[in-house]
Amino acid sequence: MAKELRAGIIGCGAISKQKHMPALKTVKDVKLVAFCDLVEDRAKEAAKNFGEPDSKIYTDYRKLLEDKSIDFVHVLTGNRPHSEISVAALNADKHVMCEKPMAINYEEAKKMLDAYHAAHKRSGKLLTIGYQFRQNANYRYMKAAAERGDFGEIYYAKATAIRRRGVPNWGVFLDEYMQGGGPLIDIGTHSLDLTLWIMNNYKPKSVMGAVFKKLNENGDCGNIFGPWDPKENTVEDSAFGFITMENGAVINLEASWALNYVDIRESTTAICGTKGGADMYDGLRLNGDDFGRLYVTKPDMSRNSVAFIEGVSSGVPHEMEAQQWVHAIRTDTYPTVLPEQAIVVTQILEAIYKSGRSGQLVTF
Repeated sequence: MAKELRAGIIGCGAISKQKHMPALKTVKDVKLVAFCDLVEDRAKEAAKNFGEPDSKIYTDYRKLLEDKSIDFVHVLTGNRPHSEISVAALNADKHVMCEKPMAINYEEAKKMLDAYHAAHKRSGKLLTIGYQFRQNANYRYMKAAAERGDFGEIYYAKATAIRRRGVPNWGVFLDEYMQGGGPLIDIGTHSLDLTLWIMNNYKPKSVMGAVFKKLNENGDCGNIFGPWDPKENTVEDSAFGFITMENGAVINLEASWALNYVDIRESTTAICGTKGGADMYDGLRLNGDDFGRLYVTKPDMSRNSVAFIEGVSSGVPHEMEAQQWVHAIRTDTYPTVLPEQAIVVTQILEAIYKSGRSGQLVTF
């Protein structure tokens, strides 16, 4: 039998209830034994729905981290506290899953990376970031094809996270101070992570960015989540970045919650290489040329992927994320998302914001 693992949840809001806690409940021999939230009733509700009869409730994460029986924690708060809580958890010798983005800026992410390196050297503790779309079957296929060399040298990519009207108007999503930004750091981060991962390129050279707050004042504009209060909306409605890598490859990143544009896509990437390319514009499509003819092929992705962890493969990205994460803890191996990768995503996003404010190229 696998060793029973005890988990603590820090932050019991929407992402916790919709993604992390249900996913962890699918993993055998994992018990959710501690729940922390600034709003005590939220922690109590989470414990009732996902915990054990003797699960503990906290409003101060520091108290939760004092429990030496807890093996790992999930940090599921707003963006600003990610670094502070993750560093404290690693210093308390807990494995840490932190929801995306890694942190609000590179400086805070670097604190997490340094704490992880110390904790890993001291006691083998792990840190990962919640980029669950890497577990999507389409992107796993694209990644495997890239690793096999099917695309050749990937020198151009387009990372897209565009909503026509999809502004989240709850919690702290519209608070630039608490979140570090809007759609770029919220959904653009997924598309950029997928793109860098498939390219296997984590060495940026420069970034040119543009950031817009053009539609913030129009709070009643057909938003799928309902109107927002313009006085509370301090984040951008769209942001765009042109990223040049050290090897000359370039990435075009688009992110928006509100844009007068009908070709909407979210958490997608398109890659172009010397031998072929791939995109998600009509399901997974691979393209290239053969015998002097151009081709486009669409793999049959209707079946779930092959079981790869203890016979379990639900095909649901957030469940597979939880399964591989716990598997890494149990087997003393690395998880799919490494903090050394996630920090580059944060570094690039911060550079787009900086470039957008200054109008100047940001170099690394």
